[in-house]
Amino acid sequence: MTTPLPVSAALEWRSDARSLAERAYELLVRKITRLELPPGAPLGEKALSADLGIGRTPIREALQRLAAEGLVNHHPNRGMFVAEVSASGVQHIYEFRLLTDGSAARMAAMRATDRDVDELKDLHLKLVQATDDDDIDRYVDYDRRFYEALARVARNDYLAEVISRIFNLHLRLWFLISRRLGTWHGIARAHEEMTKEIVEAIARRDPEQAERAIESYIARRHQDVGELL
Repeated sequence: MTTPLPVSAALEWRSDARSLAERAYELLVRKITRLELPPGAPLGEKALSADLGIGRTPIREALQRLAAEGLVNHHPNRGMFVAEVSASGVQHIYEFRLLTDGSAARMAAMRATDRDVDELKDLHLKLVQATDDDDIDRYVDYDRRFYEALARVARNDYLAEVISRIFNLHLRLWFLISRRLGTWHGIARAHEEMTKEIVEAIARRDPEQAERAIESYIARRHQDVGELL
């Protein structure tokens, strides 16, 4: 008869398992969004486990999570693959972002406190500094934080959830544009101009301008990706 683990040990084991699955997810997100694992690449659990140094169970959980987010596709009898980038898929992503990001900017301008505005200003400045320092890892981190903060300032939990969920899809397209341009600095500067406009509009409590600023930026990025496909 197997002796059950003590409660404390069982909880610690579950925590370790969740940590490994989270680590596997983070590593795979990085590889997929940065095109190290290109669209259509196979995602075999055994190979990924050897590459990442993580067991197959956490890898499997991470892949299931990525499939739910749309970065991974499961083909019956064939396995898991990095999702392709298609013209229709790109259109759906940017159409959705027009709705979610535009709404977040509008509501943030209506609901922001002075402290919220200060946080957004600080994140904008950190984006600029990361580009100046040629630190793409820091830039991506602050970019994610900016969108999370914008959604949080909008004071809508459902909106915050969907914006967080779609961020990695948008990030992969950002890297796709950057790779084709040969540099990430130009697209980063355009993004910083947009974040500055949004923060200024939110500081003025101008929801229409905040929404227009982000919608204009999203439309330009959609056009950029469309020209690459």
